[in-house]
Amino acid sequence: MDTGMIILAAGSSSRLGRPKQLLNYQGKTLVQHIIDEGIRAHVDPIILITGSHAEQILASIVQQGITIIHNDQWQQGMASGIVAGLSQLALLQRDIKSVIIAVCDQPFLTADLLLNLIQMKTDSGKSIVACSYSNTIGTPVLFDHQYFHALLQLKGEEGAKKLIKHHLNDVATIPFPKGDMDIDTEEDYTLLRTTASINPLM
Repeated sequence: MDTGMIILAAGSSSRLGRPKQLLNYQGKTLVQHIIDEGIRAHVDPIILITGSHAEQILASIVQQGITIIHNDQWQQGMASGIVAGLSQLALLQRDIKSVIIAVCDQPFLTADLLLNLIQMKTDSGKSIVACSYSNTIGTPVLFDHQYFHALLQLKGEEGAKKLIKHHLNDVATIPFPKGDMDIDTEEDYTLLRTTASINPLM
């Protein structure tokens, strides 16, 4: 596999009041779910970026098959995590062709979704493949290596979406119908659990 994956899991979850990375959903923490789906998709290397609550997260996860980077600049924003992850990715595999950037609080992310990103890159000939949901596009998102330098220049709260917006002519999308279900508040988490109890096979 010539596609790696960066999982951003450094945030403080200030609105939630507890680490969203460690919320349980269907028998796993949210962060472990994303790790496991990356492993199932055979993306490699998988780099987990920690920051706030790092010790708790490390104690909770199965670390086999991933590289963990602690981003001590996490308070400076999402960009610092992307830069830390991509820098490590280049060290681990210099000839990597693309990277998927994912966040830890999209519980409906699956290995199939990740594989669809990779396949769409081939099918479309585009160098960026993002997910579409709720009239927007966003994570998880795949970038060809030609955008690595631009990703390394991101600052502060700038995320992958900045590059997507600047290069729309080079962007393909795939549907991610439940991609808008992320967890920022207790209400979000309650909705997730309620949805799961109504539709237990989701």
